[in-house]
Amino acid sequence: MRTEFATIVLGCGGIGSGALYWLSRRLGGDVLGLEQFRLDHDRGGSQDHSRIIRLMYHDAKYTRLAPHSYTAWEAVEEESDVPLVLRCGGVEITHAQGPFREDVENYARAMDAAGVAYERLDHDELTHRFPQFQSDQEMMALYEPQAGLVDAGKGMAVHQILARGRGATILEECPVQAIHPGPDGVQVETARGTFRAQRLVVTAGAWTQQLLASVGRPLPLTVTQEQVTYYATPHLKEFSPKRFPIFIWKEEKDIYGFPVYGQVATKAGIDAAGPPVTPETRTFQPDPVRERILDEWLAAHIPRFLGPKLATKTCLYTLPPDRDFVLGPLPEHPAILVAVGAGHGYKFASLLGRILSQLALDGSTEHDISAFRVDRPALTDPNYVPAHRI
Repeated sequence: MRTEFATIVLGCGGIGSGALYWLSRRLGGDVLGLEQFRLDHDRGGSQDHSRIIRLMYHDAKYTRLAPHSYTAWEAVEEESDVPLVLRCGGVEITHAQGPFREDVENYARAMDAAGVAYERLDHDELTHRFPQFQSDQEMMALYEPQAGLVDAGKGMAVHQILARGRGATILEECPVQAIHPGPDGVQVETARGTFRAQRLVVTAGAWTQQLLASVGRPLPLTVTQEQVTYYATPHLKEFSPKRFPIFIWKEEKDIYGFPVYGQVATKAGIDAAGPPVTPETRTFQPDPVRERILDEWLAAHIPRFLGPKLATKTCLYTLPPDRDFVLGPLPEHPAILVAVGAGHGYKFASLLGRILSQLALDGSTEHDISAFRVDRPALTDPNYVPAHRI
């Protein structure tokens, strides 16, 4: 087995698969992907059918990047002829006189700064366009027509298959035992042998913390167990992607949801509402309390969205204290690049993979990623107060 490569990607989930693909476009077979489980496992944060994709964001550092995420996915769709992004529009909603109106205004300001087209909808306009929403209080919304969903499972598979088609090696069920940075690159010890590369890209999700601790650079990451529920609504036509947008409802804990896609059911969840866990202590059992909270909220705000519960699925979020991405080299070991999607990164997975390929091969990227550097205060100041709400 070949043991030396130009670049090794450690962790082949959403962002790692994207990195493999974009690296293979330039390196061909000179890239290795290492995955500790099977490629289609459900232990991380990138599985399942759908993730929200949008230009609408709370901060200009994301609205500047967001158009390029669409461009990256389009390149993958063009090469594979597999549709991955479905535009159905998206709404950011809150109560017009409620305490979270300013949060929605932050989204508007960030879109204005980036020149993103959107519409403001008052209560009457929102309920006329999307009568599925209702509330006993006046609502306000921002509507962004380019928003929609990206197919997470297909996206990972297409990235991996295209990378392998260019000669990339991907080893499944190959856990890493040790990482040894050196002056000429990085050595990675695994259960299937030792491999060497000039650059190592760590895209290991919930396992990032322990891997970086092994090279003396632990990050203050919090892993949480999250969940989404699928409802077999009998009102399928009302919630088809042609008639119902993705939505984010701003409250103390944000509620988000999707039209019917992937399974014959709607899908919703509560953002960053789960308990802290580790990859070893997490369970796959849904939390009935959060299920009940979600059921009750949907009954009050989108009642026809509901139906018999088809499934509740769990996943892991890996959260920096400021909920921003981590993206770039370790200052002490510049041959090691790190990416953490912070529980909202899948929409950017292909773009982040492309950026990682540029950092690995060129040492720089044309995108402004300075806010995501590894040595920012949120990751270095022990007194930084975590704020996980976007």
